[in-house]
Amino acid sequence: LGIISSAAEVGPLAESVPDSGGVFVVPAFTGLGSPWWDPYARGTIVGITRGTTRAHIARAVVDAMVYQTRDAIAAMTAAGGVVLNELRVDGGASVMNAMMQRQSNELCVPVLRPTDHETTALGAAYLAGLAEGVWSSTEEIESMWKLDRRFEPQAQDGHHAQWLRAVERSRHWATEQSN
Repeated sequence: LGIISSAAEVGPLAESVPDSGGVFVVPAFTGLGSPWWDPYARGTIVGITRGTTRAHIARAVVDAMVYQTRDAIAAMTAAGGVVLNELRVDGGASVMNAMMQRQSNELCVPVLRPTDHETTALGAAYLAGLAEGVWSSTEEIESMWKLDRRFEPQAQDGHHAQWLRAVERSRHWATEQSN
């Protein structure tokens, strides 16, 4: 769409506005995964007005990641009966402080970001090292995890119900014949 040139622009652009201006993006570009499991859902942008800017759309994209995480964790909690006490995050999006704060708010739990933001690959290396005897236990590996920042929950933004309305509008969009 030409809204950004690189992924690194999303965070600053999203943080340049106080909210999404009522815009919601459902990034169902290849369908929706958990908890909807709808392969016929398609990407949707709703709530656009004459006042909508690219910053509002960027903010809606960031908010979508927060809401999708909330919904997936709610489904896991319902299915497994295990209550989430904290969320440890990593990856490129975890560098966005405002997003991490919103995630903490939506989940009502602390969000913990490590000093190493790319711990997914590191975890695979740790497991390989554990198998080869480089580390003696998972506790030894756990001791190497270092906290960069902890985000404590504050008030939710109250827009989750609107997000769910946007998700419903994206669902069952495509048909088997149109795929």
